[in-house]
Amino acid sequence: MASGGKKSLYAAVLCGVFLLPLMASEVSASSLRERLRERIQQKADDGEGMFSEEGGGTCAEHYAKIDRRISSMGDKAFGPPPDIKNAAYGTHERQRLDVYLPKNRLAGNAPAPVILMVHGGGWCVGDKALKSTVENKVKRWTEKGFVFVSTNYPMMTHGRNALAQAYEIAAAAAYVQEHAAEWGGDGAKLILMGHSAGAHLVSLVGAASDIQASAGMQRILGVVSIDAGATDLEMQMPKVVPFLKTRYAEAFGTDPAKWPAASPLHRLEKNSAPWLGICSTTRPDKPCEQSDAYVKKSLALGIPAQTLALPKGHGKLNSELGKNGSYTDAVEKFMSSLDAEVAARLR
Repeated sequence: MASGGKKSLYAAVLCGVFLLPLMASEVSASSLRERLRERIQQKADDGEGMFSEEGGGTCAEHYAKIDRRISSMGDKAFGPPPDIKNAAYGTHERQRLDVYLPKNRLAGNAPAPVILMVHGGGWCVGDKALKSTVENKVKRWTEKGFVFVSTNYPMMTHGRNALAQAYEIAAAAAYVQEHAAEWGGDGAKLILMGHSAGAHLVSLVGAASDIQASAGMQRILGVVSIDAGATDLEMQMPKVVPFLKTRYAEAFGTDPAKWPAASPLHRLEKNSAPWLGICSTTRPDKPCEQSDAYVKKSLALGIPAQTLALPKGHGKLNSELGKNGSYTDAVEKFMSSLDAEVAARLR
């Protein structure tokens, strides 16, 4: 081989020696960035960060942190676009809801039952359009002929504590019932569903007839509570995990005499709605104990109620609801027990 050829070959080999690791490093970095992006998405989940140290601090601090994360994700943080976006049930910027219309209808074009979803996030953060909140649920239930609605509501950073937020959810529910017919729905066949703090709020609204009446709500079919951490405040407040004590104090105050007003179990009455309490058996604060107490009191009042205890994490109970499998089947079995029209669409 000529001298020039040997030099060229040597240069090519030497280039490869340096470039291959660099290329591998770029691929590895790309993979790492993607994994990091996925993890950010998980933590941007409304409430996914609640049971890690990162979920602690004041509400204002947590709100700013999660807002930055959601912004960094862009469109990847969000689920499918709604058919009706940001319908206003009040004048505040957070009094907005998204509507997803039924993809299929039963013969005879009967009005569709309606599900109103309330996101979680410690009464402090979250958004109605996050992927974990709507993606699987929208796909599942709009294809089965339901109207699915997901709502925002003012947070503690907007001056609403947890009890005040329940009144916001009641106002959203009343708006949905009033306008359901415009969307092909039946306002008399409304199911409230919520995750984490949202689960506490829908449970409180479902239990307290005076909160419903304050907004002009009609009677609802029932409540699906997805891993609430404050069903029984007298049981929960003394055992709140240390890094969330500030959050719970902001949401409910530190005076035990005021806790029952915002505690779903303590607001139960004979006219309260049927209730399903989905709870994680892996959480350190043992929410299934609160769920069981709520069920016991409900049944004593003649109100249908049950606990669905599952070995799933707090975030997965939210994001995986709507996927095919025994979890969604169990939730739909409860929903079917509420109304014949609901049952017909879930067959």
